[in-house]
Amino acid sequence: MTLVIHELERVERRVLGALRCIDATTGATIEQDLEVGLATPDGEAARLLRNRSGLYVITLAPGLEAHAAAFAQPPADAPRAYVATVRDPAGRYLPRRAGLGLPRDPDPAHADQAGSLFRPVEVPLYPSGSAPAGANWAVLRISLVEAGGDRLGGALLRVVRNGTVLARGLTDWRGEGMLPVAGVPVTTWSDDPNLVVVNTLDVQVEAVFDPAAGRRVRAAEVAADHPPATPPMVDPDAIEAARASLPQTAQAVTIAARREQTLSLVLALP
Repeated sequence: MTLVIHELERVERRVLGALRCIDATTGATIEQDLEVGLATPDGEAARLLRNRSGLYVITLAPGLEAHAAAFAQPPADAPRAYVATVRDPAGRYLPRRAGLGLPRDPDPAHADQAGSLFRPVEVPLYPSGSAPAGANWAVLRISLVEAGGDRLGGALLRVVRNGTVLARGLTDWRGEGMLPVAGVPVTTWSDDPNLVVVNTLDVQVEAVFDPAAGRRVRAAEVAADHPPATPPMVDPDAIEAARASLPQTAQAVTIAARREQTLSLVLALP
């Protein structure tokens, strides 16, 4: 007997990478639908496909079309810069940008390295003011104001203790940000030689603003609830990388588990 197999259709697809959107506070994958885009700095859009694992898979990118059909040996192209944008239609997370270099390393032997094709790029999303807070979190609600009264949207917020960043956040178009700190112990060892344990932590709250990327909004527009046509969408990683050269302010605060505090910061712009 002769067995004859006819190939009716073959579907082959090579991917260039994937984005995993995570909650910046918990590190958990965000499973709800998000609006995720990827484009060149000139605005040429890439093609993304959300899979069942919640990854946004990059199936085609401008300038890397030859990779779509190259399976045995992908082209040895130098990495190109792309920009991802993420929006949450439900409003629990603030929109943001993220830089990404493609192509990624296709060598399976390097699968454990950060630049590997086999590792999704994690994009942390920061909560909006309406996001729920965990039961044992320390929560700081920040209002960031320019010295002249303007509100500063798209600023990077950080909680720092002894040089370690405990939490990060962003301000919305009103200059307001929710900065949750998870994992604050109910009691911990004290830095004071006269105390053994304490139930609070002394931290530094920092705000860093990039005038070229963030948004200044007049106080009157905030009071009238007139948002700008496009909300601030910044790359917090880029702001942090350039932090030393950007306008910033800081204030010492004492935080504790299950405590919510409101803090107003004033930042002078050149």
